[in-house]
Amino acid sequence: MNRTDLLYRKTAVEGASGFGLLIALYDTLAGDLRRAAAAQRANDIERRCRETKHAMTVIGYLESCLHSSNGGDLTQQLQAFYKTLRRKLIEAQAKQSAESLEQQMVEVLRIREYWQKIDLRTAASEPVPVRAASMQPGGYLPVSAEKRHSSWSV
Repeated sequence: MNRTDLLYRKTAVEGASGFGLLIALYDTLAGDLRRAAAAQRANDIERRCRETKHAMTVIGYLESCLHSSNGGDLTQQLQAFYKTLRRKLIEAQAKQSAESLEQQMVEVLRIREYWQKIDLRTAASEPVPVRAASMQPGGYLPVSAEKRHSSWSV
C-alpha cells in the first residue's frame, strides 16, 4: 500500500459512520485478497503469504466485533461467512490458487455492497448536521434546520 492509499483511507475513516468503518474493513480485506492473488500470479510467495496473513487478521477483527451473546440470524450468518472465508483462504494458500483468492475477494465485495446499501439508507434518514451558529437562543434549532437528507448519492 502506498502513501496515497494510506492518506485516502485515513481521511475516509476520520468522518465515517459505524457502517463506514465496517465498509473500510471490507475494502481492506478485498485489497489484501487482490494483492495476494497478484502476488501468486507473480510467483511472489512471501508477498502472497503476507497479504493472506493480513486478510486473516482483518477477518479475526471482524469476528471479534460480532456479539455472539445476541446470537441473531445476522450474527450467525456472518460467523459462518467468516469461518468459510478463512477455510477457503487456507485452501487457496495450500493450492497456490490466485483464482480462488479472487473468488473470495468477489464474495467479500458482495457482502460489502450490502453494508454500503444499509449505510446509504441510514445516512438518508439521519438529521443534517447543523452548526452551532444556526441555533436559536436556548440551544434549540429553528424548524427549518430539522430537514433530513433526501436523495444523497455517491
